Amino acid sequence: MAAHATAAASSRGAPRRRREVPGGRENQLDRFIPNRSAMDMDYAHYMLTEGAKGKENPVPSDAYRKQLAETLNMNRTRILAFKNKPPAPVDLVPHEMTSTFPQEKTVKPRRFIPQTLWTTITSIYLIGGSGNVLAIALGNTVYLWDATNGSTSELVTVEDETGPVTSVNWAPDGRHIAIGLNNSEVQLWDKASYRQLRTLRCGHRQRVGSLAWNNHILTTGGMDGRIVNNDVRIRSHIVETYRGHEQEVCGLKWSASGQQLASGGNDNLLFIWDRATASSNSATKWLHRLEDHTSAVKALDWCPFQGNLLASGGGSGDCCIKFWNTHTGACLNSVDTGSQVCSLLWNKNERELLSSHGFTQNQLALWKYPSMVKMADLTGHTSRVLFMAQCNVNFIQSPDGCTVASAAADETLRFWNVFGAPEATKVAPKARAEPFSHLNRIR
Repeated sequence: MAAHATAAASSRGAPRRRREVPGGRENQLDRFIPNRSAMDMDYAHYMLTEGAKGKENPVPSDAYRKQLAETLNMNRTRILAFKNKPPAPVDLVPHEMTSTFPQEKTVKPRRFIPQTLWTTITSIYLIGGSGNVLAIALGNTVYLWDATNGSTSELVTVEDETGPVTSVNWAPDGRHIAIGLNNSEVQLWDKASYRQLRTLRCGHRQRVGSLAWNNHILTTGGMDGRIVNNDVRIRSHIVETYRGHEQEVCGLKWSASGQQLASGGNDNLLFIWDRATASSNSATKWLHRLEDHTSAVKALDWCPFQGNLLASGGGSGDCCIKFWNTHTGACLNSVDTGSQVCSLLWNKNERELLSSHGFTQNQLALWKYPSMVKMADLTGHTSRVLFMAQCNVNFIQSPDGCTVASAAADETLRFWNVFGAPEATKVAPKARAEPFSHLNRIR
């Protein structure tokens, strides 16, 4: 039993003897070489045992390293360097053909907006424009100011019991002018002959503060909240009546198509009326009754490039410009301007909107549409610049669409070159030549 334990212990603790290799050349064998017949075992053994003896890796000298660096150009910091310019590309397309392909669009330079006024005329109360002639109302008198030569002439002075003049508006033909009076009457005058054509008693009980033309239809808005369509060609001129406003009608504006009428009032309401549904027998029902403004709606203007887009501005308790789809009555956008919006005017040549304001700056502001990023503020008036509808001072656009005349409660008329000049009429592009048409066809 003891002998068995001693044998087991010796078998566990004693080192194993290396197996003897016949021939005594155990150091020459490599069991992982698959084909020994292809190897020169004697040479391999010599190289492993004798060939490396006495050879050490020498440390290169400084002179050697310097020469090596100069030879291999190892001191440079850039790996790739070109001494010559690359060759010019080969023009595979004939140069004369390049004009037949569309060129890249050039970036339109940013337009400079002058922020100083062009000129000033004092003692203004109401204005209206036709061509180069402004109708200026001051108290009971209406003057005509010709912009071509700067001359001023008196058109009419009304009696004290009928005045003062509360609104002016030129007819579309530019020859006739409508004058609203404080006694609820409207007079029509001929500019060329300085002669009164007729007096319209439109059924208003109080002053006529708003006027708007639609061809031969003159629409009047009164302090009594009524809106009346008058056909100036016939004796019984009242053809339609719109009822909806509970207070004075502050603004009237027909769309370019003449099918829709926008009206704003002191009751904070904005109405859209459809000419197609107008009736001469009873008051016409509105198309849309819009209640989003929280102050009087005086500023109105239809977009010249989108027929169903209307811009409206609210008074000092609202300070917002709102945009409306008049087909659906939806409010598309609302922008808080920070001050009373008195008048609105679209640029005829660019997608821009000009607004006039009251307290605190009494400025004109130019906006980019539809982003409504403010492009410029035009200051100079010392009192509010009143609204576009012809019931009070307004600002109008010159025939070329560049110059704007603004009139304010400070009794001054100022001219601004705020809108850029219209682009020259674009020439229709020539028919583009077929590529390679100058080459002979292969038949």
